[in-house]
Amino acid sequence: MSGASQPLALLLCGCYAAVLGVHTGEHSAAEGPDTDYYVAAVYEHQLIQSPDPLALVSRRQALELMNQNLDIYEEQVMTAAGKGVQIIVFPEDGIHGFNFTRTSIYPFLDFMPSPRVVRWNPCLEPRRFDDTEVLQRLSCMAARGRMFLVANLGTKQPCQSSDPRCPRDGRYQFNTDVVFSSNGTLVDRYRKHNLYFEAAFDAPFQVDHVTFDTPFAGKFGVFTCFDVLFFQPAVSLLRDRAVKHIVFPAAWMNQLPLLAAIQIQSAFAMAFGVNFLAANIHQPSLGMTGSGIHSPLKSVWHHDMEHVTGHLIIAQVDGNPQRLVGTENATDTMDPSHSKFLKILAGDPYCERDSQEVLCDGATRWNMNAPPTFHSEMMYDNFTLVPVWEKEGSLRVCANGLCCYLLYQRPTLSEELYALGVFDGLHTVHGTYYVQVCALVKCGGLSFDTCGQEITEATGMFDFHLWGNFSTPYIFPLLLTSGMTLETPDQLGWENDHYFLRKSRLSSGLVTAALYGRLYERDSGEWGLGAGHRVDSPELAQPTAHSTGTTSAHPGSFGKK
Repeated sequence: MSGASQPLALLLCGCYAAVLGVHTGEHSAAEGPDTDYYVAAVYEHQLIQSPDPLALVSRRQALELMNQNLDIYEEQVMTAAGKGVQIIVFPEDGIHGFNFTRTSIYPFLDFMPSPRVVRWNPCLEPRRFDDTEVLQRLSCMAARGRMFLVANLGTKQPCQSSDPRCPRDGRYQFNTDVVFSSNGTLVDRYRKHNLYFEAAFDAPFQVDHVTFDTPFAGKFGVFTCFDVLFFQPAVSLLRDRAVKHIVFPAAWMNQLPLLAAIQIQSAFAMAFGVNFLAANIHQPSLGMTGSGIHSPLKSVWHHDMEHVTGHLIIAQVDGNPQRLVGTENATDTMDPSHSKFLKILAGDPYCERDSQEVLCDGATRWNMNAPPTFHSEMMYDNFTLVPVWEKEGSLRVCANGLCCYLLYQRPTLSEELYALGVFDGLHTVHGTYYVQVCALVKCGGLSFDTCGQEITEATGMFDFHLWGNFSTPYIFPLLLTSGMTLETPDQLGWENDHYFLRKSRLSSGLVTAALYGRLYERDSGEWGLGAGHRVDSPELAQPTAHSTGTTSAHPGSFGKK
């Protein structure tokens, strides 16, 4: 399924596609470009994989396989060039594949000189370094297509026994993103820092913070897949306020209800106010799909678990991304539900008049007629939840120091179970990192133990405010509806030390609405900052106040008033 959360020019594999429920116009992204926009492409690649990644092969055999994938890359570059694309991004592992050992991947590795030390155009100087055939092909693609090109490959770097960190085999092996300019020059390289069970590769001792300048959109940043969940380099990179665009090669296995590929991609764009160009590998049998070109206000994406074909997305992108800002700022025009939300946060009684009397609910309302709490596993974590049974109401659920709140209305009740859940703790499966999560989810069935299961279809419609007393400024908004459809919140921000998400008029049934907070300073274990390491205060944009002076309108502010 492909889609757009707002109207945005879209081209898929050279054929125009109708975007589900949103966009059906056949307009090329390259037609009539605005000078404030650039044209970008991401390619979700159906990998031609080694039949036996553990087998030892020759360099010639490795190149034969990699050239099959590179042939497809070249076809996509030329298609994109015909549509005026200025930058294209390819996925992680898309050239060589995955599931190698350290030894079996060696024939697939290119030698990588440091672009910061050596200025080199591999297409024009193919014999300058040995074992650089893949770099040469990528360089020539960029030059032939006259576009910036970002791709991922395995690289090798010899080291000496005098280096105390040098592996026993005398070389470092890195999962590497490379950036080529439109004339084929190697601009820079990024070596993945947060490896995800990648025994074939080493993590660099020092984190690469890689940015590159373009003549059409200014400065871009680079990181890879699992990096998106950690402070280094994803968040620290954005301390450079000139970085307004991210390129993101990935081999991401989807995990609902909170971490599908397109969810975290869109959430990062909204959270930091940047454009996010994400290319995922396409391996539906492994749950790998989901690519997109995301801005804070709109997304174009592709998610397809049914077909085994690659997918090219081309879109026109705002060179200066606009942050998500609420529109109802004045109290005299404020939506009644938002007024009620503000009164609840302020601790004032909220009064409603029916035909007989005035009814007021005060702060103690959270303890009256509350539904039962229960526990269920979600994303391998033990969430505390309360069922959402009524047509309208307000709910609260707490765990540790985090309390999550929901104020909601439903036009009709569906025969589905929804629940409001909270988790505040250290996630320890498939990585170790500390999260605070408030989530409204559709359950897999009608019993409590199905809450947290992976589902993609839903019919339940909600108008709602979701908020919590988060103790981190790093909060990622997740909003997904039926059919793997991304939605854009109406409003996000801080209010009275609580972070909130507001949405009404969903396009389809709600699957997940969540606020996914990361407490990087509490991470421990192999990934992240390590136990006891304190993160400096974020040096990002300060909160943007509404005209009433009551709330921050965008999570990219990452700070409380």
